[in-house]
Amino acid sequence: MRIDAHQHYWKVSRGDYEWLTPELPLLYRDYLPEDLQPHLRRHGLDKTIVVQAAQTLEETDYLLELAGSEESIAGVVGWLDLNDPDYQDHYERFSRHPKFVGFRMMIQEMANAEDILQPHFVEAVRYFAERDIPVDLLVVSRQLDPLVKLLELVPGLRGVIDHIAKPGIAAGELHPWKEQMAAIAAHPKLYCKLSGMVTEADHQHWKPEDFTAYIEHVVELFGPQRIMFGSDWPVCLLAANYDEMMDVLMQALPGKLGDPDKERLFGGTAAEFYKL
Repeated sequence: MRIDAHQHYWKVSRGDYEWLTPELPLLYRDYLPEDLQPHLRRHGLDKTIVVQAAQTLEETDYLLELAGSEESIAGVVGWLDLNDPDYQDHYERFSRHPKFVGFRMMIQEMANAEDILQPHFVEAVRYFAERDIPVDLLVVSRQLDPLVKLLELVPGLRGVIDHIAKPGIAAGELHPWKEQMAAIAAHPKLYCKLSGMVTEADHQHWKPEDFTAYIEHVVELFGPQRIMFGSDWPVCLLAANYDEMMDVLMQALPGKLGDPDKERLFGGTAAEFYKL
């Protein structure tokens, strides 16, 4: 089973996508399964993991409802507010849906990433680590130090770094991202998505070689057993269409990756991580 392990669907009229405004005309429209299907077929992808795009419980309910009628959705990564005293109840309610596979921590949206080190937040993360629940980690590279500290406090977390932690690809910044990612990869239950890279490059003037050093580093650190492909569609459209995004990845993958490794990259690892 070939899987796109990171993409989004949304319906603008739902009204809870605060970041989605008319100032982003390319994205300010509905994106639904019928829009993605031609791309999945062209690249031989069978299933997807749909990831939340709004910090509301209602959007997770919407995605689970969509997943119930859409065969190509293998799983939904929802949203939880770990500052909400009722987060366990919300998780238990979502978990009753057969396609709910985990949730995403939106560190990127925090004014102060150090807040993830508050005792109540660490306790919440530990609750999910003890239950081996898959957790997506949306973080930008300047927030990696607090995340490294969190993983030292909760070393058993089953987590995946979204979008290779959004390094400054447009500026060619590799440090301290390389060292911070090495510290994260040292945790055996941490994975990484090769996703969302084109939007961290110069949207209009990127070149395929701009991504090589980043992709090679992630593959070297996490190995073929802990990396997975994600398109970040339709957000990727800000910089590249689905075909271009796929070409970037395929050109930069180390030649030593054999067919079994690529099978894991394009499905096997996601199926394992999300317990499909």
